[in-house]
Amino acid sequence: DGGVVSEKGKSNSLDVKIPKSEMEAEEKGVEEERPRESDSNILDVSSDYPRDKHISIQRHLADLEKLADLREDEKKPCPLCPEEKFKACYSHKLHRHLQNLHWKVSVEFEGYRMCICHLSCRPVKPNLVGDQTLSKMGAHYHCIICSATIIRRTDMIGHINRHVNKGETESRFITVRAPKSSYEVVKESATDVQVLPNHSTPQKTDSYFNPKMKLNRQLIFCALAVLAGERKPIECLDAFGATGIMGLQWAKHLRSSVKVTINDCNENSVTMIKENCHLNKMKVKLNIKEEDNDETVGNGEENSDTIEVTKMDANVIMHLRSFDFIHLDPFGTSVNYLDSAFRNVRNLGIVSLTSTDISSLYAKAQHVALRHYGCNIVRTEYYKELAARTVIAAVTRAAARYNKGIEVLLAVALEHFVLVVVRVLRGPTPADNSAKKVRYLIHCQWCEERVFQKEGNMVEENPYQQLPCDCHGSMPGRTAVFLGPLWSGALFNTGFLRRMLLEAVKYGLDEAQPLLKTLLCEAECTTLKHFSTHGPGDENKQEECGVYIKTANTPAESYLVHGKRKSEEVLRGVAKRQRAEHSAEHPPFYYNIHRHSIKGMNMPKLNKFLNYLSEAGYRVSRTHFDPMGVRTNAPLAQFKTVLMKYSTPTYVGAQAEGPVHLPGEIQVGEEVPAAAEIKVEDTELAVDGKSGVTAAMLTQSYPTHCAAD
Repeated sequence: DGGVVSEKGKSNSLDVKIPKSEMEAEEKGVEEERPRESDSNILDVSSDYPRDKHISIQRHLADLEKLADLREDEKKPCPLCPEEKFKACYSHKLHRHLQNLHWKVSVEFEGYRMCICHLSCRPVKPNLVGDQTLSKMGAHYHCIICSATIIRRTDMIGHINRHVNKGETESRFITVRAPKSSYEVVKESATDVQVLPNHSTPQKTDSYFNPKMKLNRQLIFCALAVLAGERKPIECLDAFGATGIMGLQWAKHLRSSVKVTINDCNENSVTMIKENCHLNKMKVKLNIKEEDNDETVGNGEENSDTIEVTKMDANVIMHLRSFDFIHLDPFGTSVNYLDSAFRNVRNLGIVSLTSTDISSLYAKAQHVALRHYGCNIVRTEYYKELAARTVIAAVTRAAARYNKGIEVLLAVALEHFVLVVVRVLRGPTPADNSAKKVRYLIHCQWCEERVFQKEGNMVEENPYQQLPCDCHGSMPGRTAVFLGPLWSGALFNTGFLRRMLLEAVKYGLDEAQPLLKTLLCEAECTTLKHFSTHGPGDENKQEECGVYIKTANTPAESYLVHGKRKSEEVLRGVAKRQRAEHSAEHPPFYYNIHRHSIKGMNMPKLNKFLNYLSEAGYRVSRTHFDPMGVRTNAPLAQFKTVLMKYSTPTYVGAQAEGPVHLPGEIQVGEEVPAAAEIKVEDTELAVDGKSGVTAAMLTQSYPTHCAAD
């Protein structure tokens, strides 16, 4: 922040450079007013500001009241307001004034409060005439670190954060000694990184580090480790380095298998990345034209402990160079970088992208999703999978523009992010095959049944006929909407997930292992908890979270392609064997058991309900998208039938779970009195988080009632 002005005294509390012109001006005793920022709300700084802290900067409200010398029998003026603004008053009124008008709107920093000040602290400026001076001074804050006075509270917070980003946290006004360094070291997966105190606020810091994204980093590492087992060495790019934590983990664990490039367009982030490389005993190969060549360490050297650090826009570096593995993790959406990512990515390479624009992808800001992804979405029970398919559709269109198709290896949508990992297949034929899988989804707004639109360009006379439900015939008006375009293919590759699980076990990534096991069951659409990652042979059996994993003592030779680059036929053979490892595709989307439960009925336990669906002849599994979600190929009507069959009335909820009569066989008023008491106003599909009544279910059970969603 070029506007922050500080003095370099004997204490050297702030390591801020002062221009030579200002040094000469100070020697001559001339006070110069230096404009701080472009914002007109930030005022100029006086060079002869007192060395002690301003009276508006206090630790406690009691300290501020001491300045006023409150006494019950005397009227006292406010120490931070001029007499014409706030007249002297008794102690009780002055206490309320200090608390409400000064203390509550203060800015806190390191235990101190910078209260708002109404005194004439700014150097007086002439008015438009020039011969008179302004007598009034607006409200402002005094910076605790430098001698700046700033009008707005938001500008003051940003001003303090810029000091923190530069490491200027020691104040010459504070008598208590500040910490020697403002950096703190965070350790993750045997990798140390330096971060700033405000590392968790991406808008306010140059080095964003989110500890909640540890699972995301582990999944990406496992994907890269699998690719490194196919061909060596591979060139990988972390396009948005920030602290460099992800690239450092790649280089530290995979070593000679990868050539890591960490990029960031921010100069402060690049400096921190270099420091973190030295902290982890990694050599830095710089690709930046700098005047100071002494900072380039290991330039021109190629070894396993060398990381290349670049400072340029992510689109530029991906246009200039080719990579085998690219990871995109910008702040927000990543659609702005898809074209450059697929332009030069190598054949059978992997592109992974993390999208954190959750508000648009999860249908909270539908207009933003339409603007960024060209996709129309609404809030549904399967909104997380809808978000993953929206991102993959955008990826597919971007890859097809460069005659490249994709194979989805992994799609994860959790609370904070949507992660998509795809393999790139070069050629117009794979591009056409991938583009054909981008379709529209027909979604019924009454019962939430859904189906992808059929292939073909012919116009359907009645698109409602494609839906399995009959809501359009029984309900008035238009009952369905078109969502999309969305990716209609598979979201997981079973063979790739198995090898990712092996890498997670190998490197001890504890957080990723349970999720990968859930993804494996979801990809195969099975509830089996016993599965092996290899065929029979010399194996070690490991158990975690009730799931047995069999890992071979020797590496899987069928997946290894030794050498720097093999022929295209060999690499295509590896991809074909991987695609052949999974049999039938998993069913698209899932149902939430709470969303379709019956009011007044106790639904069965989720695991038992999965067994009931499996016994009925349907494929079924749990899903990571929703802890109460069920992925199955059963139609919604059959799903509700099985759920109703094994639900028990509330008044006999203490009895053992077992089948009950279907809705058509129930004699209303005799066997299920509780259900007979349902009124019309209770049929409005008010989903309370645990149970909800669907229109189709009520019309089947009680034809005389009307249901409205």
